[in-house]
Amino acid sequence: MMSTAGANNGSGPCGACKFLRRKCVKGCIFAPYFDPDQGTAHFAAVHKVFGASNASKLLLRIPTHKRLDAVVTLCYEALTRVRDPVYGCVGHIFTLQQQVNIYFLMIINWPNLSIFIT
Repeated sequence: MMSTAGANNGSGPCGACKFLRRKCVKGCIFAPYFDPDQGTAHFAAVHKVFGASNASKLLLRIPTHKRLDAVVTLCYEALTRVRDPVYGCVGHIFTLQQQVNIYFLMIINWPNLSIFIT
């Protein structure tokens, strides 16, 4: 996800600018986080769900040392929302909670484990 392309070393636009079909200028807010390869697909999801302007405004309000975490979260949220438009990442969280509950029941019923093996 981290990139040194685009505005940083002149080897072409970052993934965000490539997707938006614009020149990647020096100081591009997206360049450090969206490389020209995978970054384009990730930014496409972010753009579809949140919009480029909103994502840019959000990143500008976050301290530089926390932006990578914010971009990872934005990408995850956007990609899961594209896959599951109704529940997004909440559907994944719900599935994980169900798995935890099943394992918890298995642990507390360890002596009676035969009820799970049929």
